[in-house]
Amino acid sequence: MTAISLTHLVANSIEAWGHVRPLVTFCARLVKMKTDLYVTLLTTTVMFERLIREAGRSFDEGDESSQRLRIVCVGPSADMVGDGLIGPMWKALAAEEDLICQQTGISCNALPAPTVAIIDLFALENTGVVRAFSGSSVKIYSWWPGLTYYGLYEFGDVHVGGLGNIRVRAEQESRQSGRPYHDVVKEIFFTKSGNLVRLPSLPPMYDYEIHPQDFDIPDEAIVKFFPKVNEVVAMTDGVILISFQSWEKEAIQATRDWMTETGRAVYTVGPLLPTASKRKAVANEKIQSPESACIQAFLDETLARSGGYSLLYISFGTIFFPSKTSEKLWAFLDVVMELDIPFLMSRASPRCVVPEEVKEKVKAYGKGLISAWIPQQMVLDHPATGWYVSHGGHNGLTEAIVSAVPLIMWPFVGDQPVNAVLVTDVHKVGYELLREVRSGSGLRKIFRTGYTPIGTIEAVKDEARDVLRRAFGEDGKEKRTRLQALQQAALGDWDEGGASRRDVTAFLASL
Repeated sequence: MTAISLTHLVANSIEAWGHVRPLVTFCARLVKMKTDLYVTLLTTTVMFERLIREAGRSFDEGDESSQRLRIVCVGPSADMVGDGLIGPMWKALAAEEDLICQQTGISCNALPAPTVAIIDLFALENTGVVRAFSGSSVKIYSWWPGLTYYGLYEFGDVHVGGLGNIRVRAEQESRQSGRPYHDVVKEIFFTKSGNLVRLPSLPPMYDYEIHPQDFDIPDEAIVKFFPKVNEVVAMTDGVILISFQSWEKEAIQATRDWMTETGRAVYTVGPLLPTASKRKAVANEKIQSPESACIQAFLDETLARSGGYSLLYISFGTIFFPSKTSEKLWAFLDVVMELDIPFLMSRASPRCVVPEEVKEKVKAYGKGLISAWIPQQMVLDHPATGWYVSHGGHNGLTEAIVSAVPLIMWPFVGDQPVNAVLVTDVHKVGYELLREVRSGSGLRKIFRTGYTPIGTIEAVKDEARDVLRRAFGEDGKEKRTRLQALQQAALGDWDEGGASRRDVTAFLASL
C-alpha cells in the first residue's frame, strides 16, 4: 500500500467494562487531539455494541475525528480475558491489510502498520503476541485501569513495595514443598498474616485489610494472569495510568520513579469522562439502559418531593456484590427506609439476587427503586442525588468526584479498599462502612481504629444509622464542600497546563 503520513495506534482491553470503558474514552481523546492519528480498538463480541455507543458519548454531531477511531470485534471470547484473540488481527494490521470485523462482517480499510499498542495489564498473551510478532518496532504501553496504589502493591517490584514476580516465587515454592502451584499462588495473594502494609502517604493497614470482604475471585484469574502481570509489565515500554494527580500524587510519583529505573515512561491520563456535549453524552448513556426513562422520572419526582441532595444512590458496579453476606445489604436498606431516605439501587452485577421480601418492602416504601442497569453519570449529575454508596471501583469513584457526589464506601478487593482510605482518611470526602459490613478476614482488628468488628446484623444497622445520619447532616455538608474543591482540582488536571493534559500531550508527541 502507498505510504500515508499518519500514525496508527492499536488498543486492547480484557472483557471488563471498568477496564474498556475508560480505554475507549481515552482513544477518543487521542484522535481529537492529534489530527493525523488513527486508533484501532480491538474488542470482543460481548463489548462491541456497548463500546460503539460509549464512543458516541465523546463525539458531537459532525465531529470528523470520530472516523479515525475504529472499533473492531475480534470475535467471541471463552473468558473475560480473551487472550490471544488479537493474533490474526494483529498480523493483518502489521501486514497493512484490511480487517474484517467479526461482529458486523464489515471490512475496515488497510492502514499503515501500527507503531504503538496500548494493552490491558491483564491481557498477558495479547501483549506477548504483539511483542513476539513485531519485536521492538512497536512500543507497547501497559494500560492500568484502576488505582495506581493497587498496581504498585499487587504487581510492582519488591523494592517498590510490590509482590514482585509471583510466578517465579510460586513455582520455586511449589517445587520445594511439593504443594500445587495453584495453592501457593492463592496463599501469596490471599493468606495474610497481619503484617503492616505501608504505602506512600497512606495510613498503615494490616495486609488482610486489603481484602476486607469474603469475595470469590475466579481461580482462572488467580492462576492464569495474576502471577504473571509483573513480568509482562516488565516487557512493555511504559505504563498509562487512568488515575489522576490530584487523587494520588504520591503513588503516581512512586510509579514514575520505578519506571525511570529502566528508562520507561509513565503517563497519567485521568479523570477520563466523555468529551461530547452534555446533551449527547447523556443521550448515549441513556440508550444503554431500557429503564432510563423510569429512572429519570424517579429522580425528578424525588427532587420535587424531597429536595436537592436527598437521594442515596447505591451501586457495586457490574461485577461486585456482597453475595455471601447479602443479608447485610438488605439490613442496610432497612435502615435507609427507617430514616426516610429516598434511594436508587443498581443490581447490574450477575451476583445480585433481590429477594421477593425485599422487593415488597421497597414497593410499599414508595421512595426506592432497584434497577438492572442505571445510567450512572446521569444519576450522579442529577440535583436530587446526595450520596453514593460505592464499592470503590476507580471508574465510579472518578465519576462521583467529577460530579461532586460524596461517597459512602463498601469495598471488597483490588483497588477498592485503598480508594476507601483515600476517600475517608486522606481527602476526607466521605465515609467508609468500616466495621460491620466486612466479612471473612476483614472481621479481624482494624489498624486505623483498633476496633474488631462484630459483624452481626444489629451491628450493621447501628453503623448504618450512624453513618447515614452524619452524611445527611452537618458533617456531610462539610465533606461535600471539601469534595467540590477536589472536583475542581480533578477537572483542572485536564485543563491547559494540567498534569493529565501535559502527560497526554507528551505521549502524543512521542508517537
